[in-house]
Amino acid sequence: MNKAELTEAVAAGANLSKADAANAIDAVFEAITGSLSSGDSVSLLGFGTFSVSMRQARTGRNPRTGETIQIAASSSVKFKSGKALKDAVN
Repeated sequence: MNKAELTEAVAAGANLSKADAANAIDAVFEAITGSLSSGDSVSLLGFGTFSVSMRQARTGRNPRTGETIQIAASSSVKFKSGKALKDAVN
C-alpha cells in the first residue's frame, strides 16, 4: 500500500473527502517526524512504538577496492510493533 492507497482507505473508512484524508495523514506524519527529530519516541497503543536509535561511528571496507573507510555516526528510526498489530498479522 502506498500513500495514495492509504489516503483512499482513510477517506472511505472515516467518511472524509480524499483531500481531507490526505491533510490528516500529512499532519500525522509531520507530528511523528517532529517528535522523532527532537529525540522523543512515539507510542501508538496497540499499533507500535517509533523511536530514535544512535549508530556509533565505525570502520568499514569498500567492497570494490578493499580500502578501509570511516563510517560516521548517525541516527536511525526503529519501529517495534505492538501486540494488537502482531496478533492481527498472525
